[in-house]
Amino acid sequence: MATLSAGCVDRAAYRVDDLADEPDEKAYWRSKTPLERLQALELMRQMVYGYDPATDRLQRVLEIADLL
Repeated sequence: MATLSAGCVDRAAYRVDDLADEPDEKAYWRSKTPLERLQALELMRQMVYGYDPATDRLQRVLEIADLL
């Protein structure tokens, strides 16, 4: 499964497009397998929400009740 550390930005790549041009995103994603699409979705979700499965766990809550 893709992790957040796998997401790198290639800062050397630069392209200027005209806003009137048709985007080719649909063709790109349709060329990917369903598994690759899900892995990309998981990577984007981790980038947005800052999720790290190695460190995030459920918080334990302990409450002591006094008996009368």
